[in-house]
Amino acid sequence: MKSLQALSKRVDQWWRMYITNAPKQCQPGYKASSPSEKTPGTDVAYPPQNVARQTSVKKIPPTAFFVVAVASVTSSFGYRFYSAPQLRPGTLAPETITAPRTEKVIDEKETENRRKLIRSGSYTVLKINLELNQELQNTVTSLLAPGEYWRRQTGEFPYVEESLLPVETQRYLRQLSNSQWQQIIEILQMFPVEETEEQEPEQPSSANDSPGDLQYPLVLNPQLQGAIAQLQSVKQQSSASDWANLVFKISESRNNYELALDQLTIEQTDNSINLYPPALFDWSAATWEETQTGVKRSLERILTQGLAEGLPERQLQQAIALQVQDLVPPETQKFASDTLHTVLKGQHNLIHDKEEANRLAEKAAEAFPSIEYQVNKGEIIVSKGDKISDKQFVLIDHFELSQRQINWEGLSAYALLIGGSVTIFWLVARRVHPGMRQRDRILILLLTLTSPLLVSLKLPSIALSGIGLLLGGFYGSSIATTVVGLTAAVLPIGMDVIWNQWLASAAGGILAGMMAGRMRSREEASVLGIGVGLTQGFAYLVVTLIQTAIPGITWQPLLTRAALQGLGGLASSIAALGLSPYLENLFDLVTPVRLAEISNPNRPLLQRLAAEAPGTFQHTLFVATLAEAATRNLGGNCELVRAGTLYHDIGKMHDPLGFIENQMGGPNKHDEIQDPWKSAEIIKKHVSEGLVLAKQYRLPKAIQAFIPEHQGSMLIAFFYYQAKQMAEADPSVIVKEEAFRYPGPIPQSRETGIVMLADSCEAALRSLKEATYEEALGMVNKILRARWQDNQLVDSGLKREEMPIIADTFVRVWQQFNHKRIAYPKGALPK
Repeated sequence: MKSLQALSKRVDQWWRMYITNAPKQCQPGYKASSPSEKTPGTDVAYPPQNVARQTSVKKIPPTAFFVVAVASVTSSFGYRFYSAPQLRPGTLAPETITAPRTEKVIDEKETENRRKLIRSGSYTVLKINLELNQELQNTVTSLLAPGEYWRRQTGEFPYVEESLLPVETQRYLRQLSNSQWQQIIEILQMFPVEETEEQEPEQPSSANDSPGDLQYPLVLNPQLQGAIAQLQSVKQQSSASDWANLVFKISESRNNYELALDQLTIEQTDNSINLYPPALFDWSAATWEETQTGVKRSLERILTQGLAEGLPERQLQQAIALQVQDLVPPETQKFASDTLHTVLKGQHNLIHDKEEANRLAEKAAEAFPSIEYQVNKGEIIVSKGDKISDKQFVLIDHFELSQRQINWEGLSAYALLIGGSVTIFWLVARRVHPGMRQRDRILILLLTLTSPLLVSLKLPSIALSGIGLLLGGFYGSSIATTVVGLTAAVLPIGMDVIWNQWLASAAGGILAGMMAGRMRSREEASVLGIGVGLTQGFAYLVVTLIQTAIPGITWQPLLTRAALQGLGGLASSIAALGLSPYLENLFDLVTPVRLAEISNPNRPLLQRLAAEAPGTFQHTLFVATLAEAATRNLGGNCELVRAGTLYHDIGKMHDPLGFIENQMGGPNKHDEIQDPWKSAEIIKKHVSEGLVLAKQYRLPKAIQAFIPEHQGSMLIAFFYYQAKQMAEADPSVIVKEEAFRYPGPIPQSRETGIVMLADSCEAALRSLKEATYEEALGMVNKILRARWQDNQLVDSGLKREEMPIIADTFVRVWQQFNHKRIAYPKGALPK
């Protein structure tokens, strides 16, 4: 309490000095006399606020912080400049250097390079493509299926018993032309059929019917003569019905054969396939079955042995011929070879097994022994004047003879680069975040300095994404992307980083910085974390593919590493979500997420306000509605205004009945006191008590600022004029104006200035019932003019041309609350 009283005394002293030194046009009660001081479109004057501003506490000069920032970033980022060897590969040895002791020296860098080379080497491991095997087997089955169909069209073969006609004779007769078959029938008709008991004795033929006297229109070849002789023999031994049945079967088989042969020719011509010969119909069922089985088994053997890509066609034909000669009957081997060649031509079922190749490469890399150099004591490592090789440098550096020291030239250049980067950040911060505090700069510096620490711990995947997430949520996308971009650019110059991991982290950090400022809940932050992880994984994949450009790259290990990068981005969001509440409290930050949590009406302090001072709570809700609408129209921080307004009058809980909105029609406490000075103290005390409560409940300072600044240094007019009336009645009473003014300070931001105006207009707007828009706007403009002329907004950043916008917004919100309702007739009301 003593500190608050001391603060109040200092503010009162300042206020007296401020009023005394203010120009006349800024004194309370001044009225504009020239038209230039009136706002266009209204009859309210807003004089220009060209008064002397409040003297603020001097901040630490930014130059000192700039030097500290450059020094700390340079010292933590520029690791490689601290211990730079003077004798490095490519330099000339100033003297002959010998080994101080006998030792085996392991060249870790070269060993790792060799292992990387082995991992990226092209190991060829082949495996059978089972899917292609199945496809080729299905193709063979589909090629053999038409042959089975066409063979069924010719009917059974042999079509008569072999005891009647040999198979060769049956095959020959089926293939004869129609003219030849008709001539054979005519020849056979000259021979009688064997008589039965029912038949009459055969009449002797005339001399003209003698076979020896017939003239044959065709030239008989030996095969045809043999067929006629066999048929003649069958005819002589058969009855008429048996002979007729035999002729019918031969004719039917011939017709089926001719139709099937024509269909075979047409379909093979249409499908551009000429696999099946006419001999297909001459093969026996056993031969055809053996052929189909042999073709499939030959294919299976060939596929099992494997077909390599680029196999010469001649070797393929030889392989097919060797397989079918043992599995297929001789008469069908050409058909089987042609079928397999048609299916296998241009095919290869041996494919690269990338997973196995990568496993073997990794196994070979792990088995690769460390490269060791054996050196004996006194052995010359490098002679004077010789150029130092990589191997010699390893030995020199191992024995600490490389003369490592600070590279001042490189470190100085790096410091200039860091200074330029800090300057860029400073310019961006001044433009987009002019109210940045010293503690904010310290937090940004500390978060930036975590990146080299995480890189040294081999955790580059979460370095920039975590920084971007936190800074984007705390200070917005411009600050976050600037810091992430500059850090991503300058850190690899001073430290050794894995480029694909670092660039992936930078991509995730930039996305996090751009989107984190738009988050309004922890759930949105978790979704953003998933997006950051996906971005990092994809960026790592793309950068690695560009960086390596190895043909036939093995995808599984690459995708595994990309997935790990994505998990790193997700881990950064989890870490940021866990750290943000602590950083918000430690550095007194107000993020949109924290403001949303503070504005929750279920917060204990707001519940107390609603229970102990319900009138004040309702007043607060209406003021919040007015202020938030005006802030939105002016492009301010609506979340901050909403939260700040909800807590701006919490100090009234110290004496709720001292404020008229909580009296609920009861007696006025100040009428009983009848002492304007005590009443003014009660009214002013709600500011100091509000600050006490705000600190007790650990509200951010940005929220605490609304408690004194919404009243500023305004005059408690009612009790001031009451005191003046008492002074007029009693000259011994001395009235000092400062005793009836709030301690201040006046609003220091646009948001607190808007809340002051909304708080001042709330009661007046509530009192209006049947007023028109113009009447309400006129009254609001008068209140705003009074605050402007009282110099309450001089430090707020609000402009005179914004006053009409604020007044119009207040009135329109009031109209929404004060909309007209239908008057119910008495009979319609419930009894």
